[in-house]
Amino acid sequence: MTYASLAGLFLAFSLLLAFFARRRARFRWAAAGLTLLALLVLTAVFDNVMIAVGLFDYTSNHLSGLRLGLAPVEDFAWPLVAAALLPAIWELLGRRAGPGRADQKRPGQERPGQQPGRQLPGGSAGTGAS
Repeated sequence: MTYASLAGLFLAFSLLLAFFARRRARFRWAAAGLTLLALLVLTAVFDNVMIAVGLFDYTSNHLSGLRLGLAPVEDFAWPLVAAALLPAIWELLGRRAGPGRADQKRPGQERPGQQPGRQLPGGSAGTGAS
């Protein structure tokens, strides 16, 4: 199996999941696109640096032969998989709390025995008992 066919399988799965997340929830394509752009730039920079200093390399018989600098183009599929798959899983499994969600904790909905505004060292909410 080549690197491109392996990446293609993951890519197809992640895009399918992103499609379902878009239909079921509020999957934000613009946010995923900005994330993808950042990941592609980071992949281009760090893959080239790591290959240049000899940290790793690929066997050429499993590559297409196309490269961006020293990095094979097959490496750029993984940021695309991450930018589609992770937000899709997040949406499909349900976020814990976010803006506009019914399950979001509102001010005044503290747990029993918890006083509002009181914080323990380390940032956790306290019970108010001294």
